[in-house]
Amino acid sequence: MATLLRSKLSNVATSVSNKSQAKMSGMFARMGFQAATDEEAVGFAHCDDLDMEHRQGLQMDILKSDSGEEGAEPPLEGDIHYQRDGTGPLPPSASKEGGVCSELSGQGKPKITAWEAGWNVTNAIQGMFVLGLPYAILHGGYLGLFLIIFAAVVCCYTGKILIACLYEENEDGEIVRVRDSYVDIANACCAPRFPTLGGRIVNVAQIIELVMTCILYVVVSGNLMYNSFPNLPVSQKSWSIIATAVLLPCAFLKNLKAVSKFSLLCTLAHFVINILVIAYCLSRARDWAWDKVKFYIDVKKFPISIGIIVFSYTSQIFLPSLEGNMQNPKEFHCMMNWTHIAACILKGLFALVAYLTWADETKEVITDNLPSTIRAVVNIFLVAKALLSYPLPFFAAVEVLERSLFQDGNRAFFPNCYGGDGRLKSWGLTLRCALVVFTLLMAIYVPHFALLMGLTGSLTGAGLCFLLPSLFHLKLLWRKLLWHHVFFDVAIFVIGGICSVSGFIHSLEGLIEAFRTNAED
Repeated sequence: MATLLRSKLSNVATSVSNKSQAKMSGMFARMGFQAATDEEAVGFAHCDDLDMEHRQGLQMDILKSDSGEEGAEPPLEGDIHYQRDGTGPLPPSASKEGGVCSELSGQGKPKITAWEAGWNVTNAIQGMFVLGLPYAILHGGYLGLFLIIFAAVVCCYTGKILIACLYEENEDGEIVRVRDSYVDIANACCAPRFPTLGGRIVNVAQIIELVMTCILYVVVSGNLMYNSFPNLPVSQKSWSIIATAVLLPCAFLKNLKAVSKFSLLCTLAHFVINILVIAYCLSRARDWAWDKVKFYIDVKKFPISIGIIVFSYTSQIFLPSLEGNMQNPKEFHCMMNWTHIAACILKGLFALVAYLTWADETKEVITDNLPSTIRAVVNIFLVAKALLSYPLPFFAAVEVLERSLFQDGNRAFFPNCYGGDGRLKSWGLTLRCALVVFTLLMAIYVPHFALLMGLTGSLTGAGLCFLLPSLFHLKLLWRKLLWHHVFFDVAIFVIGGICSVSGFIHSLEGLIEAFRTNAED
C-alpha cells in the first residue's frame, strides 16, 4: 500500500513538473526569448529546432496524457527524448500530412502576436553584426547605403515569397499550408526525382552559416579584447583561445533552457550599446567628414561589403516556423514590411553616422574606434554578448549534424550518437568538442571579421535569402504568378547570383592572403 502511494505521488509530481516546464517555455516564447539571438541566422529549420524546449515540454505532456488512455501503449524509455526528431509516437490528433509540426502548430502551442513575431525578426536582422556596416560604407560610399536599402527590400520580398511556397490550393480551391519548413520547400522542388536533395542542400548551407557564425563570435571576442587592453602582453590569438576555453562547456549542452534566459538581456544590452555609439558620433557632428563619402567604389573590396550587408539581413531560414506560430498569419506581410523598414532606417543611419565620424580610419568593428575611456567598457559588454550568443548557433549546428548524419534512421551515415537511455555517447561528445576547437582554429588562422562576414554573406546569405527563395517560388508557383512576379524573381536570382559569386571570390582571395600571412608569421 505504501509503495503504491509513493508511486502515485511520484507520478503526480512528475506531471506537475512537466506542465510547469511547458508553461514556463510558453511564457519565454511569448516574451520573445525563443529567437532573441536569431540575428546570426540561427534558424528554426526542421520544424522549429531552436524552439526545442518549448515544443518538447508540450509534447511530453501530450505523450503522458495519451499514454494514460485506455488501450494505449506506453511509450518506450527513449521515446520522449527522441520525440523532437519525430521518432516517438505521434499524438492521435496529429494529421498525417503535418505530423508533429501540424500538431505543434495547432491549439496546443501558445501562439505569438504580430508584434512578438516582429521582435524575433528584428533580433534576426538587427544583431551585433551591424557593427561591421560602417566598414562596408568605407569601401562602398553612397552605393553602400543604397545596398542597405536594396537588401532590405529584396529580403522582405523573398521572405514573403518563401512563405507563399508553404501553401497550395486543395481540391476545394482553398489555400492550405502543406509544408512546415525551408527544408520541406526545398524537397518539394526537387521531387519526385530527387526527393531529399533540396533538403540536404539547405542543411549544408545552414550548417556552414551556423558554424561561420560561431567562428565570427570567437573572432570578434578576440578582436574586442585585444583592442580594449592593448597594453597587456596578450595577443589577439591568445584572447581567442581564452574565449574558446570559456565556450568549451557548450559541448555538454543538452538543451537551451539555461542559455535562453540570457538571450533577451543580451539583445537589450546590444541596443544600448548601439545607442551609446550613435550618441558619441552625434557629439562629434561638427567634425563629420561628408567629403569622405564617395560616389565611386573600391572594386577589389566593395564585393566584400555586399556580403557584409547581405549577412546582416539573413532571417529567411526561420521564417516558415515563425509564420506558422503566429496567431494571425495574415499579418505576416505587414510585420515583414515594418520590421525591414525599421531595420533599413536604423542600419543606414548607424552606418552613415559612424563612418562620418571616423571616415578613412573606420575599422572592421566600429567599437574599436571609440576612445579608450569608454571602448573597454563597451567592448566587454559586446564580448559577454558574443559569448552568451555562441551556444545558440553551436547547438543548432549540432542538432542539424546529429539529425542528418547520426539520427536519420536507415539513411544515417553513421551509428546513432545517443545510447538507448537517451544519453550522448562519449565519441559523440568528442565530436562536439572537436567542433568547438575547429571554430577556434579558424578564428586563429583567419582573424578577420569583415572577410569572414563577407564570405558567409556571399555564400550562404545570398543563397538562402536571394537565390533559393526566388528559384523555389518560380518552380512551385510559376503557373499562378503574374508577369511582374516572374520578372522580380528572375531579376533577384540573376543579381543575387552575380553579387554572390563576386563577393565570394573577393572574400576568398582576401582570406587566402590573410591565411598565408598568418602562416608565415
